[in-house]
Amino acid sequence: MAEEKEIKVPEKFKKLVEEIEKMSVLDLAEVVKVLEEKFGVSAAAPVAAAPVAAPPGAAPAEEKSEFTVVLSAVGEKKIEVIKVVRDATQKGLKEAKDLVDAAASSPQVVKENAKKEEADELKKKFEEAGAKIELK
Repeated sequence: MAEEKEIKVPEKFKKLVEEIEKMSVLDLAEVVKVLEEKFGVSAAAPVAAAPVAAPPGAAPAEEKSEFTVVLSAVGEKKIEVIKVVRDATQKGLKEAKDLVDAAASSPQVVKENAKKEEADELKKKFEEAGAKIELK
């Protein structure tokens, strides 16, 4: 069993903490609901608001001109993908292979701040090699 960490409780809260320690989990959940309703608050973690879509007729948002090229899946032709990584990044064979190997477990950034045309061209080359690319 894990050690209990000794927490210093201010004297004014000792009685309240002792009462809470005696309560079951279901009772504690009910107390939380009562307090949320009573004080108009929520014990849930705050969630970031989703971006709101522009209303119809509003000026369109400026189109993105620079992209980050992310290798999300390698595919069947690993050697072809390594060649494309080498061409795109000017890295050596080992560095390109390491990046492709790492992409097998999690997405890897191939190139940052690529212009739209360059990013589209890289995406096309990677897809021809059988890899999946995301432009962010």
